Amino acid sequence: MANKRSKGNNLNLRSVQQYVENNISVFHNKRIESLNSLKLNTILKRKNPYLYKAKNILTTGDIVKNILDAHLSSQEETIFGDWLEGLAIFINQQVYGGKKSGITGIDLEFEKDNIRYIITIKSGPKWGNSSQIEKMKDNFRTALKTLRTSNSKIHVIAVNGCCYGKDKKPNKGDYYKYCGQEFWEFISGDQELYLRIIEPLSTKAKEKNDEFLKAYSRIINKFTQEFSKSFCNADMEIDWEKIVKFNSSKA
Repeated sequence: MANKRSKGNNLNLRSVQQYVENNISVFHNKRIESLNSLKLNTILKRKNPYLYKAKNILTTGDIVKNILDAHLSSQEETIFGDWLEGLAIFINQQVYGGKKSGITGIDLEFEKDNIRYIITIKSGPKWGNSSQIEKMKDNFRTALKTLRTSNSKIHVIAVNGCCYGKDKKPNKGDYYKYCGQEFWEFISGDQELYLRIIEPLSTKAKEKNDEFLKAYSRIINKFTQEFSKSFCNADMEIDWEKIVKFNSSKA
């Protein structure tokens, strides 16, 4: 790790737990809002119809559930990633006085040992392709120029922080990549923080999951009815040619 904790405040674990308990509803509410705003045609256009045909899906309920679940899995990863970013910034503020960065592509800035750290926070280590990683590196380079223009003596280190996972070679040359335990320790100075934050996440989980399942069931029923009307033939068999035309025709 580039630098161990020093000159920071002790982390108040109770305040972290309180933050999680007070804010976890934001994640659950966004899940439900996202679900309720979905349109069948929107997600059908984004999914690969050949894949579902290759899986030999025969019923409208099965295909609707498959495309909806695939969409929700991706959506939830993004929503929860944004929520974890907020938690990381809150924790770092308590210990090192960090702040949400105003620089494009940078999520968090803080200082320790006379070093300014600029951090881009992602959910897990496998978050992007080569062009997305190159874009992150461009953002780091731009941020470095911006900060050094305002203070030529400042020592700046760029970090890609990932909320879970591992990376056995954190030194990437022009930036560091800290994942899982290493990331949470880096922003807090607490080696066990990655374990301590897991339990409070279940706050209100059952209540909110029950609410989500009700909304999910309504959407499944609604989409199944819409799909049957639009993409089944007179014998109520799935019309795959019609689906492919809807998804991919240039007309």
